[in-house]
This record gives sequence, C-alpha cells and structure tokens, in this order.
Amino acid sequence: MTLADRIQDYLRRLTPRTRSCLLTELDRLEACGAEIEGAATVLAKLRAEFRKDGSTTSRAGNPSRFFFAPLEPILVDNAPEHANAGRIQRGSLAAIWEWISQDLLPTMARDYVKEINELVAADKQREARTAATAFQTKVVRYLETTLNSTDGADQTRAKLAIYTASRAAYDDLTKMRSVLRAREALAKFDEALPASIGEFDDAQVGKITKLLDAFRSSHGEEIYFALALLAKRLRSPWQLIRLATKAAPSKKAADIAATPYAIAVSMALDRLDDKRSALRIALKNTRIMVARDILTEIYDNEYAMRVRIDGLDESEWGERLEQLMNAITVLVETEVSRFPDKVGHVLGSRNLRKHHSLAGRLTYLAWKGRDAVSGGVSYCRKLVG
Repeated sequence: MTLADRIQDYLRRLTPRTRSCLLTELDRLEACGAEIEGAATVLAKLRAEFRKDGSTTSRAGNPSRFFFAPLEPILVDNAPEHANAGRIQRGSLAAIWEWISQDLLPTMARDYVKEINELVAADKQREARTAATAFQTKVVRYLETTLNSTDGADQTRAKLAIYTASRAAYDDLTKMRSVLRAREALAKFDEALPASIGEFDDAQVGKITKLLDAFRSSHGEEIYFALALLAKRLRSPWQLIRLATKAAPSKKAADIAATPYAIAVSMALDRLDDKRSALRIALKNTRIMVARDILTEIYDNEYAMRVRIDGLDESEWGERLEQLMNAITVLVETEVSRFPDKVGHVLGSRNLRKHHSLAGRLTYLAWKGRDAVSGGVSYCRKLVG
C-alpha cells in the first residue's frame, strides 16, 4: 500500500467532524510557520473534501464570523508559544467556536446559527449584527460562571484539547470573554484614536494617555486590548513604550516599571517577537530583500528601546530583549553561513544598523543626556542635517 493509500485509509476512519477539525488545526499550524512532514498530502485531501472552491485558507461561516467580529482588530497569526498580551490568536477561534457550539451552549448555538443564516440570506446585516451581540452576551454570562470555578476551568481546558493542540486556546478564550465584556467601550476607544500616528510625540502621548486613563477607570482589566488597538496605529512598535517612559520620573527601568502603562514595554517586545517570526518565514521562503527590511526594523526597534530605558539589561525586559536578539542573530548567522566567507551577504552589512552612523551616535548621546542638551534629539539632528 502506498503512502497516499495509507493516508486515505486513515482519513476514511475519521468522522467528518474530526476531519474538519483536523483541517482547521493543520491550517492553523501552517499559518504560524510550523513544519510538519507529510502534512501537504493530508491538507490537499482535506481541502478537496471541505473546500469546494479550492481555497487554501479557512473561511469562517457567517454565524461565527458575526460572533467573533469584535475580536477582529486584535487577532494575530502566531505560534501558540508566542507572547501576545492584549491580542488573540486567530487559530484559536475555530476550536473555541466548536466548544461553544458542542459543549457550552449547544441548543442556543443551533438557534443562533439558524437565525443568522436566515438574516444573512435576507440581506439583513444590521439585524444579524444585533443577533450576534445578543448571543455574545449570553456566552459571556455562561463563561463567567464556567471559568470562575476550578472544575469548570479544568473541564474547559480538557474539552478545548479535543478540538486543538494549541496551548493558547484556553487563554484566548479568557481573553475573548474580556473583549466581549468590554466590546462597546473598546469600540468607542478605537473610534477616538487617530487613523494613524506617524510621530508619537509628547503632545500625542498626552492626548492618548487621557483616553487610556478614561478607559482604564471603568475597564482596568481590559486595558491590554486598548493598548493593542493603539499599537496598530503606531509607525514603529517601540513607540508604545513612550506611554511608560513619559510618565516615569526618570529613564531608569525601575521607575518606568512603576508607571500605570509599564505593560507597554512588554507589549513592544511582543511585537519585536512578531518581527523575529516574520524574519524566519522570509528566510525560509528565500525572500532576502524582505528579510533585509525586517532586520533593519528589528535593529531600529532594539536600539530605540536601549536608548530610552536606562538599566534595561538588568531588568526582565532586558533579559527578554537579549533572548530575542540572540535568536535573531542565530537566524541571520545561519543564513549568512550558506555563502563563502569572501562573498558578502546583504544581511551581514553593518549598514542595516543605522545608529552606527554619526547621526545615529549623536541621537544616542542626545537621548542619554536629554535634560542637559537643549532641544534634545532635534538639536543633534540639526547638527548633522
């Protein structure tokens, strides 16, 4: 019997529901860059069965898509072990929906699906959104009861494990509860933000901090998600840390850690980890020029964080940054080592680290002594401009 025959025989032994869950799980792993030997053949067969349009990515049905709509701005495609404060992994949604539909509220879920399908068929989008909101409220109410007990939490973890191997699914479920609980306040906060923030200067930091303070006064537990919405507007991930550094009495890591938005530093590191993942995928697909641009961003963000936080190396943030940069160094060195010593590689160029230039060094000095240098960074830039 050939390998293809054995795979076909194995899949035939599974129930349609199990095959569908397997397809969703393999899609999730593929999206976050996991390599599974032999998965391509299984994926091809499952997609042929469940995706009559030939699509290679999962398409959420109308009922679940309406239900998860408030989560859309904070969804990410990352590996389960990736830190994602304030964000939810898209790959967890299929398992969460199966758990809600099969275990948490099977009867209500069937009624909801029937209602949504009828409304969508009649092109009543507004009514469909209203129905989704009503079902979200019911789910949150049941989640509060289920997850607040040890037994309920343990049973939920066990049930979710049936639908996905992702270790992030349970945490994402608790995050979903928080987002749905504060969905109106988060939507209002999101609307109040600028469409994009090119320069997160002192004036902008002040305005955004007031918005965050107002949100935090009534939704303190959901502040991570408000920060995640803000982060999407920023030009560079490191800029998020200005919420903490601006509020601190000094640039010392300990003082910054004591500010209300110190979590912004960890979230900036999460996004640097996003860049690491993107770099790995670019190198895997031999997209060297894309990798070069990503690596330049990584170096710029690392530099900005080191400049703006004194004693960073001695802090937990510094330890994590060092681990990230070591992992990035391994990726780069592995790629560069594929070429002979006498052949230069674009990823090995010192030009990727812009702060090695005279302007970069003066900028560094300006930040380190900003209280003593008139005009700060802008002053030094004028010197070399």
